[in-house]
Amino acid sequence: MASAAGAVLIAAACATSLARAQDAAPAAPAAPATPSSPPLAAKPAAPIPPEQTFKIGVVRQMPVPPPWIAPLQMPPDDLGIAGAELGIRDNLTSGRFLKLDYKLTPEIVPTDGDPLPAVQKLVEAGNNFILLDVPAEQLVKIADAFKDSGVIFVNVGAADDRLRQKDCRANVFHIAPSRAMLADALAQFLVTKRWRNWFLMVGRTDADKLYAEAVRRSAKKFGGKIVAEKEWDYGPDARATAQSEVPRGTQVGEYDILIVADELGEFGDILPYNTWLARPIAGTQGLMPLSWHPTMENWGASQLQSRFFKQSKRLMQPLDFQMWEGVFAIGSASLKTRSSDPAKVKAQMLAPDYDLPVFKGVAASFRDWDHQLRQPILLTHATNTVTLSPQAGFLHQSSPLDTLGFDRPESACTFQ
Repeated sequence: MASAAGAVLIAAACATSLARAQDAAPAAPAAPATPSSPPLAAKPAAPIPPEQTFKIGVVRQMPVPPPWIAPLQMPPDDLGIAGAELGIRDNLTSGRFLKLDYKLTPEIVPTDGDPLPAVQKLVEAGNNFILLDVPAEQLVKIADAFKDSGVIFVNVGAADDRLRQKDCRANVFHIAPSRAMLADALAQFLVTKRWRNWFLMVGRTDADKLYAEAVRRSAKKFGGKIVAEKEWDYGPDARATAQSEVPRGTQVGEYDILIVADELGEFGDILPYNTWLARPIAGTQGLMPLSWHPTMENWGASQLQSRFFKQSKRLMQPLDFQMWEGVFAIGSASLKTRSSDPAKVKAQMLAPDYDLPVFKGVAASFRDWDHQLRQPILLTHATNTVTLSPQAGFLHQSSPLDTLGFDRPESACTFQ
């Protein structure tokens, strides 16, 4: 009798234990007790909600296409957006351990469209962080329209210096290097090489004139000398007659290097090997100052390039990198704030201890006087990265990176 009672008690205890285990940790359905009894359904695990969700929007207005474009120069359909998607993945790699989630919502606006309604749509959907690849005048309009909304805008495309100067806005951060930064990066290298005499050829667009203005400023700043300057005034047939037109147009005397201001790509690519003198070419074509290039490999850049290629099956372009930086900048700040409150994220992005890994040898950070990301600039041609600026020997009291672009004493920014 004692042994029978003991067996009953043991069986009851086992049943109770199994029932508790089923409630605590769902498992595969147990085998049916009899052939006629239905299988028990597994209880689904309760999802663990994130403590904070960062909703990041992207608005990209398609740029004006060049007058002609070769198949090899056609931009990919997901240009920029692919970089933002990789930024989301990289944020999730660290954020998931802190229960931080990141959502990306892109909006594409046609060339002749208005990006403001797209921004309004994103804001109404709860996106408090929005990356903008839009023209400068549209960016100012958007920033002013949402001045009191608390939304943080990140400029990933517009290089206009006025956005960091007289038209700066307190709710805008700039990832894209300014034209002043690009021109300074090139000028430092040319002065280091002792190529001080420059021939400047300027295109017809307003953007080309702004690029040329930045080159003139850099020449004055670092000791270069523009010994000749011309505006490109040839028609589209010049591509077919470059061997005769370009030599005549480049007979301007002696110079060390030809600097091109042709952001649209109208004529810069036909200048190499067609000039009157055998001289190197730099600027928007030739040796180019860029935020990123597919040939960048040092300081862990090859791993970033590899992740991007695995995701998108193509090489990472400057706009891809700038959008990746924009998303990752928000993610880096979020790891410390652990809050999706835009005011807290903004304060962290401007904190003295904030730094952003950009795979270019040093950490990047934002300037508090104009919200520009200070970062090294690559000098590269089609198949090789030659060097990074700032160059050795260009010193600064706080950071050599502040030798590129508008330093604090040069800034005309008064936040609005």
